[in-house]
Amino acid sequence: MEVNSKQKTAYILQIHKNPEQVNKFIKQLIAGDQADVYVHIDKRNYEQIHSKLIKNENVKVLDKAIVCEWGDISQVDTTILLLREVLAAKENYDFICLRSGQDLLVRNGFKDVLIKNKKSIFMTLRKVDKRNSGLMEVNWPKITRRRYTSFHPVRVYRSVVQSFYRKGINAFPNKNDWPEEYSLFNGAQWFSIPLEVAWYIIDFIDTNPWYYKYFENTLCPDEWFFHTLIMNSKYKEDVVNNNFMFVNWGKTLQTRNSPLYLEVNDIKAIEASGQYFARKFDQDIDLKVIDYFTDRVSFEPMLCKKDEVPG
Repeated sequence: MEVNSKQKTAYILQIHKNPEQVNKFIKQLIAGDQADVYVHIDKRNYEQIHSKLIKNENVKVLDKAIVCEWGDISQVDTTILLLREVLAAKENYDFICLRSGQDLLVRNGFKDVLIKNKKSIFMTLRKVDKRNSGLMEVNWPKITRRRYTSFHPVRVYRSVVQSFYRKGINAFPNKNDWPEEYSLFNGAQWFSIPLEVAWYIIDFIDTNPWYYKYFENTLCPDEWFFHTLIMNSKYKEDVVNNNFMFVNWGKTLQTRNSPLYLEVNDIKAIEASGQYFARKFDQDIDLKVIDYFTDRVSFEPMLCKKDEVPG
């Protein structure tokens, strides 16, 4: 099978720390002139970071920066901002891939997957019934939409509110309109979508302001917003339930809301997973595992013969 690798991919990155580490990831992505990278820096760290990022014609650092917080609509705002920046460039990209500054490529051949599956949408998701959709159907005050890694009264509050919700009591309902015919879906926020789908997303948001408003005061809307929009569209048949990301989730009260940091002793598990990306890495935790993958893996196509997508 002849493979055409001339069409570039757009990567959109949300970053907030460690510019040297981010540069290593960017170099993986732009190898062989296969991708352009669009970077949003959290406003709280913009001045310290922006001048330290790699200078390259394939890299665009957004001038506009917003405060991007865990569990908050600002995560969605950041992604929308990046999507608009890519579309404004009017380049004929094949895909737009959302990643963070603490991700790395950990397996060669991802460009080949995109080349051979041009209409597919890659994201993890599941349908959520009403009894389990309290994160969306409850109005969550700003203070509750934050990450707490230890025992905290807000975590108790969230648990109590959701417990009552599951029993049919919604003391703080989301009063924004939601169409009865729309189903809710959620999953990890990271995705790879064809350019056409990105255009659809932005057009839908711009012409249906009720949709964004519904999610504005929900909890962790970045894990629902784009999944639900796509799965209630004509593009739902193109979704492949895989975002190609290896994650090692914590199991304790302190760690269960966030991936564990990856270290050298995780290399075997990462490679055995068959996934193309992994998170999360931190140079202050283990630089050797970062160098291991950045020395071996890039986004350049391998032009392999296999057509299947890893499950």
